[in-house]
Amino acid sequence: MRIGLVGYGHGGRFFHAPLISSLPAAKFVGVVTRSKERRQLLAVEHPHVPAFDSIGQLVEAGIDVLVVSTPLKGRPALVLDGIEHGVAVVSDKPFAADAQQAQTLITMAERHGVRLSVYQNRRWDSDFLTVRKLIESGALGQVSRFESRIERYSPQSVNNGSGGGFLRDLGSHLVDQALLLFGPVKRVYAELDYLEPGQAFDDGFFMALTHTSGVTSHLSGSCRQNTPGPRFRVTGTQGCYSVDGLDGQEASTLAGLTPRSEGERWGVEEHRRWGWFEQGEVRERVPSERGCWNQFYLQLQTALQSGGPLPVDARDALATTRVLDAARLGFERQQVVELSPFESHGIKSDKNSKMS
Repeated sequence: MRIGLVGYGHGGRFFHAPLISSLPAAKFVGVVTRSKERRQLLAVEHPHVPAFDSIGQLVEAGIDVLVVSTPLKGRPALVLDGIEHGVAVVSDKPFAADAQQAQTLITMAERHGVRLSVYQNRRWDSDFLTVRKLIESGALGQVSRFESRIERYSPQSVNNGSGGGFLRDLGSHLVDQALLLFGPVKRVYAELDYLEPGQAFDDGFFMALTHTSGVTSHLSGSCRQNTPGPRFRVTGTQGCYSVDGLDGQEASTLAGLTPRSEGERWGVEEHRRWGWFEQGEVRERVPSERGCWNQFYLQLQTALQSGGPLPVDARDALATTRVLDAARLGFERQQVVELSPFESHGIKSDKNSKMS
């Protein structure tokens, strides 16, 4: 599989290039970036990968799939450019600024017969894979509440709008995971945090989602939290699972490590980072599943070669976007938003969200 990348900022450099370059039976064809500084970084970090000025030039070099990792504001136009060139496209998250934009990209991909996926890499976090295993095995019994958060104290990283604010950026991961575990959402309540009056983009959020399955998800994110809560706390009739901290794959990529350099060590969490199962006086460690962000690209490779399912269906990202739209609308109106079954499944509907 021949892969091209658009963008060599933080996302392209640390969350895509290390995985693409580690993928067996694949070639990292090139990167579209006009920045002199980023071209220099690319030459040092991937000396055999050339830089290109445009998507058209990269497509002419011969690619099977185009990965777009640029700030949200201009990303949909680049995704559309790739679609119109007739190559499979992977969009970074968040997929779109709103559901209408997401639906347009999906419609255009279908019209051109192009496979379109979204890079929801945190489906392959160690802690999330552990949560999913515990739920599917029945170890927690019937789950009633799912708590998921990404909180840190990093005021210098207040979102500058590249991801559309923390709700849109981090929220796209947390909502995607909740939908994957518990299915469609029928009701959304949200609170957004703004440090300064008139600030364009939020720097923190809280969402309460009521799933049609009966589970309640409490999701939150912040870059100004001095005391982060558990990454996950999942409460069921047979016990509760909780785990602190973040999956270690992000830290690994920032340190210059890759699945290729680490081999079997990649994604393995040492035992002090494992979570806990608790029920009454019983408290025991739960070994963490091995994290594997590289599975996204391995599954993408299989899908494009065999015509099978993509690692992340773009309609999943549309469903996530609709929940995020509802969260922002509800905050602005100080109301709870009710979603129709069509909207919560990510299927296009002419009905408007109703306000309770």
